[in-house]
Amino acid sequence: MMIRLLLSVLVAAYFTSILNAQNQTWQGKFEPIDRLIAPPNTYRTASGAPGKAYWQQRADYHIMVTLNETNNTISGEETITYYNNSPDDLSYVWVQLEQNVNKKGNEDFGTINNNIEDGMSTRKMQFLTRAIDFPAGYSIKYVKDSDGKPLKTLVNNTMMKVKLNKTLKSGESAQLSISWSYHITDRSLFLLSREGYEYFPGDDNTVYLMGHWFPRMAVYNDTEGWQNQQFQKLGEFALEFGNYHVEITVPEDHIVASTGKLINREDVLTKTQLKRFKSAEKSFNKPVMIVTEEEAIANEKQKSTKQKTWKFKAENVRDIAFASSRKFLWDAQAVKLPTNTAMAMSFYPKEGLPVWQEESTKAIKHALEVYSEATFDYPYPVCISVNTSNIGIEFPMISFNGGRPKNGKITDVAKQRMVSTIIHEVGHNWFPMIVSSDERKWMWMDEGLNTFLHHRTLAERYPSFNRYTPKTIIPFMSGDKSILRPIMTTSDNELFNQFGMNFYVKPTVGLQMLRNSIIGKELFDEAFREYANRWKYKHPNPADLFRTLEDATATDLDWFFRGWFFTTDHVDMELSNVKWFKVFEEESNIEDQKGTSKSKIATTEKSSETVTEDFSNGPEMITVANTPDKNYGQFLSRLDNDAVRKELAGKNIYELTIKNIGGLVMPVTIEWIFTDGTTETETLPAQVWRRNEYEITPTFVKNKAVAKINLDPNFEFADTNSMNNSFPKTESKSDFDTFKNRKKE
Repeated sequence: MMIRLLLSVLVAAYFTSILNAQNQTWQGKFEPIDRLIAPPNTYRTASGAPGKAYWQQRADYHIMVTLNETNNTISGEETITYYNNSPDDLSYVWVQLEQNVNKKGNEDFGTINNNIEDGMSTRKMQFLTRAIDFPAGYSIKYVKDSDGKPLKTLVNNTMMKVKLNKTLKSGESAQLSISWSYHITDRSLFLLSREGYEYFPGDDNTVYLMGHWFPRMAVYNDTEGWQNQQFQKLGEFALEFGNYHVEITVPEDHIVASTGKLINREDVLTKTQLKRFKSAEKSFNKPVMIVTEEEAIANEKQKSTKQKTWKFKAENVRDIAFASSRKFLWDAQAVKLPTNTAMAMSFYPKEGLPVWQEESTKAIKHALEVYSEATFDYPYPVCISVNTSNIGIEFPMISFNGGRPKNGKITDVAKQRMVSTIIHEVGHNWFPMIVSSDERKWMWMDEGLNTFLHHRTLAERYPSFNRYTPKTIIPFMSGDKSILRPIMTTSDNELFNQFGMNFYVKPTVGLQMLRNSIIGKELFDEAFREYANRWKYKHPNPADLFRTLEDATATDLDWFFRGWFFTTDHVDMELSNVKWFKVFEEESNIEDQKGTSKSKIATTEKSSETVTEDFSNGPEMITVANTPDKNYGQFLSRLDNDAVRKELAGKNIYELTIKNIGGLVMPVTIEWIFTDGTTETETLPAQVWRRNEYEITPTFVKNKAVAKINLDPNFEFADTNSMNNSFPKTESKSDFDTFKNRKKE
């Protein structure tokens, strides 16, 4: 009998749930994402940490390179020592040749912004047609093994296959020697060109920004074997860690900024510059000018035909970049961190004055401090910001950053953009230069995580600056679903006009939601720090991030990852109805019958179809009957019926009907505005949507009468339609009314 009774209760509940779901398809929004991410294994654990069998390759480089200013070419010789730490034997290796991306025959040439329009600019036509041709790409003179024997190579676009003369067995290492050269690109002629040279016709000088400049080992890992994504500029980096010794030969009057520690500063700096540099190493309060404006202007006029060689050493990095010019001013300052002291340095032409001298190194310092606190201390000896035009691009220890005044003046907006760019590119030292995700495949893993901390830095150190918040993403999330793509879209497959929102802003906002509104700051910060430390100097995948955030917070976040990262659903919760009730009391409600109150006595059977527009009709009276004995089942204890009624006496009971219009489940934040002017805010967890993904009817008891109810009042969850978030409904003004009111003002 009891089993039959239990079954009847369950069946009734089931059909009630079906009715409430309005026959809409169950989408499993709270189901695990196990089928959407790679399964755990001995290399990557179910907790999100590297497994005991985790391995990764290593590549050490010794490079000698010469910059020829006369014909804008670079040529070099490098020896790569490649360590096979994998369990596999390798008969060939792959080497990246990113400079080939600018060859006219590149497979992706001209496909970005490739529409022809009437009245197109010459520059856009150059991007599209290469009207002025350019001999782009590497010339490989030779590739040899450690015995000096030539190795057979096959070039596939931006990748070069090197067939080894002897199989490289697991646990062994091999050396490759490569001689190469290429014509440095004029950045102004190439779309998305974030390296190359910038020519200054006013003084007939050039600033060289050398990134992607030498053949580099591709990644070989446990998830895809050899990296197979070609370089197409958006998906930037996938590289192995190693140690670098680099010798850079440039015109004698050039100043060089580079990844790594300058190990022959006595040979390349003047006595005055060396003295200033040593002073900067002890200056923690302000930058010291190592090359002044007057010295840089004098230097621009020399045009030396002699050369000198700058030597740099970098340990445990995955790349190296440098900048070279006779135009550079140079300032530096020491930044003290709990476990390390780093030199923050800025290099900029006179065209960057005065704002670069005032703001660049200070911005580096702020970024180093905030990011270190949020993850781990910056481990490298230097952190450099180099001024250039139009871009921001990152490399280990050095970044090239746009933002210049005009005639020495800069608007507040442009200044904010400049400082923000510097902080962002400095922040990339953590993601992906140390926490080394594969940006060829998942741009959002470094851009999104970095932008999240970048805007946290702005909030803490530049509170007046504009920042991303959940409200920022609303126009994008409201967009045309036929073209929107999930965050979990590989880097070069995203539409060019929306990759910024999808790979930078949307992940940032998602992490802000987790930190501020879903998990809580303290617990989230611990988890984020755990992820960064687990995977520093390693190669994490999306699954490793998702699992770590859950593992370190004891929070099931699959519903969030599924909706936010794997779909294009948006948040649109509608407060479709509110019902106001009071418990009927025999004595106190006699006056109601005499019409002295707005409250009315109504049937105890309330219709779920009744929709009200406001609170003007007063509450609906409901009776609370004694609980029949049969409802207790086998329980012998009984509720005190009168005590329950007494507890509810005079209180206001509200039943809210909230619909999930946008499809994305989120916590429900409710703002109560009472008739006496006071307010109260409470949040229901996202789990309230578990049994009905489309509609919920939560009930609340309030001591005071309510005048207005709002959902997501602070835009914590990027609700795309605030016009359906309130009860009574908020009237929307027509465009004409808005225009008329504006005219009156």
